[in-house]
Amino acid sequence: MTVHALKTGKVANLRSRVSPEEWQARVDLAACYRLMDLYEMTDLIANHISMRVPGEPDHFLINAYGLLYDEITASSLLKIDHEGNILSKPEFVGGVDYGANRAGFVIHSAIHMAKPDVNCVIHTHTWAGMAVSTMECGLLPNTQTSMRFARISYHDFDGVVIDTKYREKLVEDLGDNNAMILRNHGLLTAARTIPEAFNAMHRLELSCKTQIAAMSCNTKLIEVPADVVEATYQNYQPQVRRPFGVLDWPALLRKLDRIDPGFRD
Repeated sequence: MTVHALKTGKVANLRSRVSPEEWQARVDLAACYRLMDLYEMTDLIANHISMRVPGEPDHFLINAYGLLYDEITASSLLKIDHEGNILSKPEFVGGVDYGANRAGFVIHSAIHMAKPDVNCVIHTHTWAGMAVSTMECGLLPNTQTSMRFARISYHDFDGVVIDTKYREKLVEDLGDNNAMILRNHGLLTAARTIPEAFNAMHRLELSCKTQIAAMSCNTKLIEVPADVVEATYQNYQPQVRRPFGVLDWPALLRKLDRIDPGFRD
């Protein structure tokens, strides 16, 4: 095993061995990992983003446990099923045998199994998300951005999520929302597409940061009337305007291509 192999997680390109639809999903998912790193929403090799494989409803793509987000490429992603079986696994340079994170499998499989309309799930352990997850008040609708999550879901902490017995409660607590705060743990977003899930997570993270900043100033916060909060929340719903994140995505990919197009390999 070489130092270079450990550093890069380099694998053979899989483009010719998967369908065009799966390859596009792989490219977008690798891009999402790189963007999470770029916008400082990572926790070393921990956490996970998953994408349902197009045309294979019971299978999803997820990161190989052992790679940093800025190393992940389209070809390095694992394909697993709802029972955690690895169906497709790249051969890493140096013979490194990376598997799937157990908690990642449990959390993501729970949502993919229960919600066929959800194709992408993102889970983070950011300092801002974890801080707000410990607050009894939860996320406050005190900015226009945070009002988007005025009906955010909450899931109480009951241990590390490594047992499938936790799946039912996770799904129950998420309900029909696209975002959830895992109390004393972190954040989660779920959406129909990768761009929508990333946009929701970016805005949720920003909401947590602004709340912490405002509360740290030790001054009374302005409370927005409930009817205004509700109207603002409704304006952020995809059926009212447009799915947020879709318009941003091509620009974000151009940004990544300027920095390092290696995510496409």
